[in-house]
Parts: sequence; C-alpha cells; structure tokens
Amino acid sequence: MTINCIAVDDEPLALKLVCTFIEQTPFLNLIGRYSKAVEALRALSQHPEIDVVFLDIQMPDLNGLELARLLDKGPNGRGPRVIFTTAFNQFAVEGFRVDALDYLLKPFNYEEFLRAATKAKHYVELTQTPTVPQLVAPASVPVEDYLYLKVEYQLVRVEYNDILYVEGLKDYLKVYRRSEPRALLSLSTLKTLEERLPSNQFMRVHRSYIISLRHITSITRGTVQIGDVTIPVSDRYREQFDQLFSKWK
Repeated sequence: MTINCIAVDDEPLALKLVCTFIEQTPFLNLIGRYSKAVEALRALSQHPEIDVVFLDIQMPDLNGLELARLLDKGPNGRGPRVIFTTAFNQFAVEGFRVDALDYLLKPFNYEEFLRAATKAKHYVELTQTPTVPQLVAPASVPVEDYLYLKVEYQLVRVEYNDILYVEGLKDYLKVYRRSEPRALLSLSTLKTLEERLPSNQFMRVHRSYIISLRHITSITRGTVQIGDVTIPVSDRYREQFDQLFSKWK
C-alpha cells in the first residue's frame, strides 16, 4: 500500500530533510512540500487523497496545531492525519489532543522517522476499506468482538472479553483487563466508549465506571464486585442496575 503525504515546515533545511526521508521510504508518496501552513491547507482541499501530513508546529500566520484542528476528518474519522515534526517537546500533550498519529522531536534520524511512517501505514491500512462491487447479495457480517483504542500515538486492539471494567478520568479512560495488570490509558470520554461497547456485555453503573457483565463476581444493591475490586452503583444508574439485579435473585 502507498501512503500519500505532504510535508510542511517553514525552515528550508528541515523541510528538505523530511522530504528526503519521505522519498527514500518505499511506501510513501510525496504529493507536495510547503513552507506555510495556509498553502498546505489549500493543497489539502485540492487533494483529498492525502493520507498523512508531516507538520511543523511553530510557523508564522497559521501554526501546526491550528492547522491540525482545521483538518476535516470526514465521515467515520477518515481524513488526513498528522505527524508533528518540532523542536519543542512542550507541545506533546497538545499534539495528543488534536489526535496526532505521532510526534517527532527535532533533530530526528531516519530510524525515528521510519518508525512514525510505519505507524501511519498501519493506521491507513486499518481504516481504509476497499470498494468491492456488489455482484451478489452480501453475506451477513460477523459481529466484531473487539475495538481499537488510541493509546499514546498508536491504536491498540482490545478484546471485549478481556475488559474487566473502565474508569473515566475527565478526558481520559483507564481500561482494566484480565490479561495485563497495568491499565491502558486512552484519550477519550466514558460516554464515547459507552456508545461503542455492546450494551448486552457492558453496563454504565456510575459516572466514572463501566463494567463488564461477564466478569461480575458478586453484586449487592449498591455495589458490584469484579475480582478484588468493589465498584459503586450511583443513583443515576440504579434503576437499570436493579433490573439486572432482579434477574440474579
């Protein structure tokens, strides 16, 4: 698979280096190079086939973070994604918030560049759905038993059966699994995840918790036990929880 990309940097030497790295990477196709973010924005509107933008942050007129916020992700989040290239590490958290694929800190070498480019390739392969002519009636599509969560600058596959419970922390989630003692930290909200999880397998029991029904050890009218962890049930979700509780009597 070929990944179409552009490079944006107001420093001529830095722009030349990124373009050189792109041109020597077999699966990358350089569509254009730009010294101003406004020029890149115009090019992006003219070239919907662009998959990835290698983007400096500190630039005049329109900076890289502002450009990243303007990018149209399109339906289902499909649109050009950003890999930041910057000399300033204080922008790392903000880069994460605008859903950047990766963050290359200058000066970086080709090995570091290739690692970020490969991550972009995997992302595009994951999200790109090939168009197949419907010559016959489509077969039934199997129900997925997993989802992908954005963890740092990568997408991590998480099996539904592996999730014990999820804790919401403002703009972040902590996903606790059977297979790993350490929770996954993902930039998302509990409401967003609740909409993605199947309701016959998971239940919201608290403003801060979603639980896996298949991993409940025991329940009372006010708490749920999952292994050694006791999770409270708040008044807001008590009616739904009581309906479940009545089935256990």
